[in-house]
Amino acid sequence: MGKGTRTRRITTVRVRDGRLYSGHKGDQLAIEEPLDIRLNGQKLSLTMRSPGHDVELIHGFLHGEGLITGRGDVHEARYCEGAVVEDETGLPRNTYNVMDFTTSTPTLLPVISKQFTTTSACGVCGSESIDAVKRKSRHPLAEQWARRPEGWGLDPAVILDAARRLGEEQSVFSRTGGVHAAALVTVDGEMLAVREDVGRHNAVDKVIGWALLQDLLPLDDAFLLVSSRASFEIAQKAAMAGIPLLVCVSAASSLAVETAEAMGMTLVGFTRAFDDGDGRMNVYTGAQRLDLTAAE
Repeated sequence: MGKGTRTRRITTVRVRDGRLYSGHKGDQLAIEEPLDIRLNGQKLSLTMRSPGHDVELIHGFLHGEGLITGRGDVHEARYCEGAVVEDETGLPRNTYNVMDFTTSTPTLLPVISKQFTTTSACGVCGSESIDAVKRKSRHPLAEQWARRPEGWGLDPAVILDAARRLGEEQSVFSRTGGVHAAALVTVDGEMLAVREDVGRHNAVDKVIGWALLQDLLPLDDAFLLVSSRASFEIAQKAAMAGIPLLVCVSAASSLAVETAEAMGMTLVGFTRAFDDGDGRMNVYTGAQRLDLTAAE
């Protein structure tokens, strides 16, 4: 299994006061390797990811695509023994880059040929994508809201504090500046899980996969915090996991906003938390889940 970072000798170039400077130093790179995902022995997907937490990643991916509904749907998860290369000793070693999931219901096989709706290049329009999420979702957020007519009343300070602490939890990012992070946070501000990955979707799959393996879905009393922008794919994964609130550090795409609105989700973007406790955010949908009674 690969580590999170790798050191490489690089040449540095700087211009100061019109003068050119050059030097050499060791630089930490975030490791990116392919993961060949197989379902019941058949190829399902190939993704580039940061090695580690692969079981969580694939559970989250399969759940987000509606292929599994809980941990009981997976009978076995194993790295394929045939995925080997020769290392510097000349001996074969497992690359841990091919993983096969065996489902408890083998009849799941035919769905592998389906057209996935999670890629923004798949050729379907926005309304069709949102309708697909509605059909597959087992945790309708509108029903959750109906059970909570008084709403959450979440203090925005909880969101800002979580965004501030997320940076402290990003150990690989602090060394490389080259990975995204996703976190699950309770309405009380407890950080349940944090995962990093070169792919923002992978980081989300990892935390949702963790929650699925802990039998925590749907996550009625938690929100998803991501260090990136909010795209349709991330909004989809949150909705499928029954997460009522999605918070992103960067922007939100138009389809992410439309998806959040259609699913009854609160979507917050451009979340900026400052060290003195101040901060700001843009609430695109579902502002009723936040406690804004003290706002001036």
